[in-house]
Amino acid sequence: MNRVVVHDKTFKVFITKDEIRSRVKEMAWEITKKYKDLNPVFVPILNGSFVFAADLVRACNFDSELSFVKIESYKGLSSTGKVDIKFGLDGKIGGRHLIIIEDIVDSGITLMNFIKEVEKLNPASITIASMLLKPEAVQHQIPIDYLGFRIPNAFVIGYGLDYDGLGRTLEDIYQLDEEEK
Repeated sequence: MNRVVVHDKTFKVFITKDEIRSRVKEMAWEITKKYKDLNPVFVPILNGSFVFAADLVRACNFDSELSFVKIESYKGLSSTGKVDIKFGLDGKIGGRHLIIIEDIVDSGITLMNFIKEVEKLNPASITIASMLLKPEAVQHQIPIDYLGFRIPNAFVIGYGLDYDGLGRTLEDIYQLDEEEK
């Protein structure tokens, strides 16, 4: 399926499921080398990272824990500029190594605000794993330790990413068709 229609927009394949699968395995191998003996806490940011997080955590073959959080900052095709953090973290992260799993970093505002809150809980370290980064859109530099793909400043869906709630279950990552802008 090279194109899909979601709501009123047409999207075309941008990153295939095979490319995603290969890169996730590489990222997991890199993470395993560093954290295999540290029992880190993976912190997937919901909703968008759930597919990536499941694949990444399963590919990391070592003891670890999960603590999910939900952050909202998007409506439609763009960021609202407002970050709504709904914590799922508990007090068990003090002194622990955290690996925050994000689907996409574009402006960096969401992640910057979340990291400020997490730092108050005194983790031993904070590491970021993101499937996607939009360098052209970055307003706040966030160190991404494990990155899947750098992409242009275009709207994408699939592999957990959505357009107003739809498209998350697509196996490939799709980019908004240029003719739709």
